[in-house]
This record gives sequence, C-alpha cells and structure tokens, in this order.
Amino acid sequence: MKIISDKSNLQILHEDNHLIVINKRVGDIVQGDKTGDKPLSDVVKEYIKDKYNKPGEVFLGVVHRLDRPTTGIVVFARTSKALTRMNELFSNRETQKTYWAVVKNKPQNSEDKLVHYLKRNEKNNSSKAHLKEVPESKLASLDYKIIKELNNYFALEINLHTGRHHQIRAQLSAIGSPIKGDLKYGFDRSNPDGGIHLHARKLVFNHPVSKEKIEIIAPVPNDVIWNAI
Repeated sequence: MKIISDKSNLQILHEDNHLIVINKRVGDIVQGDKTGDKPLSDVVKEYIKDKYNKPGEVFLGVVHRLDRPTTGIVVFARTSKALTRMNELFSNRETQKTYWAVVKNKPQNSEDKLVHYLKRNEKNNSSKAHLKEVPESKLASLDYKIIKELNNYFALEINLHTGRHHQIRAQLSAIGSPIKGDLKYGFDRSNPDGGIHLHARKLVFNHPVSKEKIEIIAPVPNDVIWNAI
C-alpha cells in the first residue's frame, strides 16, 4: 500500500498495467453524478496521466461502485480488456467481497445468513428489504458474524452473495441493526463526517489478464471505533 501525494490524496492498494485499486474515503463519489462534485475516477485519471506522462485522454473503466458514505476497496480498470473481464467476474460472482460494519443493536444471532427480497425506490434512492418476494424485488443474500464487541457497538464481518443496491444497509436495518451513522436506514444520529461505519474490507479475485489470485485488504479509516476493532 502506498500513500500518494497530498494533491490527489489517493490511497492506492494495488496498481499494475491493467488495474488500479483505491481505498475510498468517506464522501468520495466513484463516478460523476448530478451533484457535479469531482469523482474519484477523475482523480485517478489525473494521477495516471501525471505519473506516466500520458498524452491525451486516459482510459479508466469503473468496475463497481461504493455508496458515497461508505469507505474501502474500489477497483478501476486501466485497459478495456481488463474492464470487460472484471465486469464478467463481478456479474458472475467470481469475486469474494468482505465488508466490515459497526452497529449499535446486537443482532439476535452472533452469526447468520440473511435472505431478503430488495425493492429499490428510485425516488428517494433507497431499498427496502422484504422477507417474501414482492413485485420488482430482487433476491439478496449475505452472511454475517460478530467479530468484536465494543463498549456500545458491535463489529460485524459480512460476506456478500449478491450485489444489490444498498444491500448491506437495508438488510441489517431489516433485522433491527442499522449501521452506525446511517440515518437513511434507521440509525438515530449521523456521524460527524457524514459517513457511515461500513467499510469494503477485502476483495479476492483472479487477475483478469495474468489469472493470478489477488487478495486486497483495505485499512479502516482512522477513528476511535474503527481503531478499536
């Protein structure tokens, strides 16, 4: 892991000719949206252009996204071949994605598999978890286990089986354990930085070109609660 210049403030977890993996901070948007705020993809393009003295437009493909208040691993492709193959790995679920989350209310079981049907509400950019299938809902499943009991909170490790909109946030909220800081999904107060305590911690996949097994771990943000885990 390298920390790049203050100008871009990128924390790079992996970099080769085909991929670049960033540890996203709270508030960063992965790709441009209606806010008009500068996206992480543009910051990474500038870094590549500067580092390699690339003339003209830099190619950078967005492989997947993280919610703005979430932190952790984001993968970008530096070649079109890598983008196509990474998209296939993600859509075919040939990656292992592990998240850490901090909740205040202890889940009923110390470890469990959660299966819901998520229905997305485009209007307010949220998803609701239902126990039974409803129209326009999609199956969502994950495993979680409690990995640390803190003074007032519980740290969970989550392995995703599907990649639905706001999946972890909606499913944990549905069992009465919303993520710390997540007002949208029922937590009682926001975090000072506007983020939530959800972190894309680990990603394992086979490299799209070399086929070598890649395992990436993203350090957690520097705050009292994360540091206690």
